[in-house]
Amino acid sequence: QVYLVESGGDSVRAGGSLKLSCTASTSVRCMGWFRQGPAKVREGLASINQFGTHYIAPSVQGRFTISKDDVKNILTLEMNSLNLNDSGTYLCAADNRIWCPDLKLWYNYWGQGTHVNVSS
Repeated sequence: QVYLVESGGDSVRAGGSLKLSCTASTSVRCMGWFRQGPAKVREGLASINQFGTHYIAPSVQGRFTISKDDVKNILTLEMNSLNLNDSGTYLCAADNRIWCPDLKLWYNYWGQGTHVNVSS
């Protein structure tokens, strides 16, 4: 069992920046960030595996950066140039399968989420 706790969500003006963190209870092979909007649809934003290989969704490419501290088991999402469409609940996901789910929803472990509200 892997427990995930997200933090860093806040209210911010459009054009601003936020840094989200996800602390895992143990080391994991695969981790990712997802966003859930009002329609409750989860969108994969960024992922990283145990080799440091990462994927960024086209919708946030150039604005969001994912990184992982393997010593502290902390996953970070740095978000810049935020716009109104970036509002939502940001969830951290983790999995230990050999082939990482990357931006797909197949992760076995999920956090409770942290809320981001971008206003004009």
